[in-house]
Amino acid sequence: MAITLLDPEGLPKVGAYRQVAVATGSKLVFIAGQVAWDADGTTVGEGDLAAQVERCYLNIGTALAGAGGTFGDVVKLTVYVVDWTPDKMPQFLEGAARAAAQLGVTPVPPGTLVGVAALDVAEHLVEIEATAVLD
Repeated sequence: MAITLLDPEGLPKVGAYRQVAVATGSKLVFIAGQVAWDADGTTVGEGDLAAQVERCYLNIGTALAGAGGTFGDVVKLTVYVVDWTPDKMPQFLEGAARAAAQLGVTPVPPGTLVGVAALDVAEHLVEIEATAVLD
């Protein structure tokens, strides 16, 4: 694999992600922000953050497969959550765990979570973009 995930000494171990990704591959893949749309463009999990997070991760997996990669090739995630408050973290982690089980990976690359006022359409609660490196 082209990616090594690290938690260097002197940085906290967060658990939900690793602090550093070292990539040695040669092909960069940038995945546009994925929302909770199915293949037909229908919103999945309206009002359910966990279901929408799960769908976003699965969509990223589909996008990566189209580029010849897997979720294991992801070096960075950026997550945008509408009206974020820390009490939403269990729902976020539940959705990520369900997606991880389906994808057969533990998605723990470095990540940034940003609270936002709104996304592209009112029923979308989360959008996730990814950067991957493939050999």
